[in-house]
Amino acid sequence: MRNQSVTYSAEATFNALADPTRRAVLDLLRRGRQPAGQIAQAFPVSRPAISKHLRLLRRAHLVNEHREGRHRFYRLNPEPLRAVDSWLEQYRAFWTTSLNNLKSFVEAEYAKELAEQGKSLESGPSASRFVASHPDAHKSESSRKPKEKYAGVEQNRSGHRPRKTGTRRKGDRQS
Repeated sequence: MRNQSVTYSAEATFNALADPTRRAVLDLLRRGRQPAGQIAQAFPVSRPAISKHLRLLRRAHLVNEHREGRHRFYRLNPEPLRAVDSWLEQYRAFWTTSLNNLKSFVEAEYAKELAEQGKSLESGPSASRFVASHPDAHKSESSRKPKEKYAGVEQNRSGHRPRKTGTRRKGDRQS
């Protein structure tokens, strides 16, 4: 037998992972090698449907099939998942950077807010006590005003937007 190098297609791997049943089969095979019948029993779909899922996973090289007599045993092959992991690594780096930037921004804004509150307490403690004791003090100015349903858009008396001209509903008469 000759040494064969296998090239794993990232596209085939992603196509195989797109289906939730196939992902569940892979989760089941993480526990170890399983016969096809036992895999099929774990799902509410028919055996032929599971066989098709296993065939697709086999073609994507995500599972290996081993025959012992008339039984087929399947085992997870994690190698093609490395392509998925390397693709995801770019996004991990992006989200880590983005979340760290967001954290820094929020912390800086919080520090500014605390500094502003400290200055307002020093300038007039009696005024801040009045504001804090007011029942609506925790509400922002915009939340105290009644909101319009569609701000800046024409509304009829019932508060709804008028229909676009030229649109008809079922039952409207043509003129």
